[in-house]
Amino acid sequence: MELRTASSPKDVKHYTTQRLREEFLIDDLFLPDQIKLVYSHIDRIITGSAVPLKKVLHLTAGEELRAEYFLQRREMGVINIGGNGTITVDKKEYKLEHKDGMYLGMGVKEVSFASEDENNPAKFYLNSAPAHTSYPTVLIRPDGIPSKDVVIVQEKNKVELGSMEMANHRVICKYILPGQVESCQLVMGMTKLMPGSVWNTMPCHTHDRRMEVYLYFDMPEDALVFHYMGEPEETRHIIMRNEQAVISPSWSIHAGSGTQAYTFIWGMVGENQDFDDMDNCAMQNLK
Repeated sequence: MELRTASSPKDVKHYTTQRLREEFLIDDLFLPDQIKLVYSHIDRIITGSAVPLKKVLHLTAGEELRAEYFLQRREMGVINIGGNGTITVDKKEYKLEHKDGMYLGMGVKEVSFASEDENNPAKFYLNSAPAHTSYPTVLIRPDGIPSKDVVIVQEKNKVELGSMEMANHRVICKYILPGQVESCQLVMGMTKLMPGSVWNTMPCHTHDRRMEVYLYFDMPEDALVFHYMGEPEETRHIIMRNEQAVISPSWSIHAGSGTQAYTFIWGMVGENQDFDDMDNCAMQNLK
């Protein structure tokens, strides 16, 4: 498990491009037959991935968590951005297709990942946060029929925003949030930009009560996104490519403009789960 410490905005304004990337960019996710985990001191979020090909991958706590098992004091959200796969949770199997998600509650002891086809493997993207109580483990699907262990994203949680004229026409699909999938603090979902649109989260905002991680994907290998971060009066950018993630502290803006349309997964951790709890930044104040 890789460790990332917190950074002060006073220091970040002096970082070089290389230092920005070292602190905030996660560019080596989705490694074949491996579980990759990055532990950030910022709200103690763990960002990671699991790509099972020829073998089943088992999630363990490692030395860093000082726990008997990974979810002893944590909760976790998962979204599959690859082929069909299976997550086994305490011996119960959940089958995830492309863009299906899961919430795993505190107290789950055994978690493993497998793919149906090693030539089209599942790519499980993970966000995990500290938890104080246990909520039910559920499979989350964007569409379909709900059942005992399957939650379907409610229509009110599929939000269309922006316009072609502003180059930010997008659809937000909220997976984990109060009233749909309960959690202690983790909020998670996916935003898809429509063809011809390239901007996300602009006009931009911060939210001082929680941090956020973005995973950019559904991009050709020759495409990229300019991810903007920093204080509104001291912005910086990080070049992002397909299937790379970026850590955004609570004091930082988090917006992007791409060379073409893309999709990104957002995960938020902090003391407030209100999706609209934002501190908006006036466009004229950006520098």
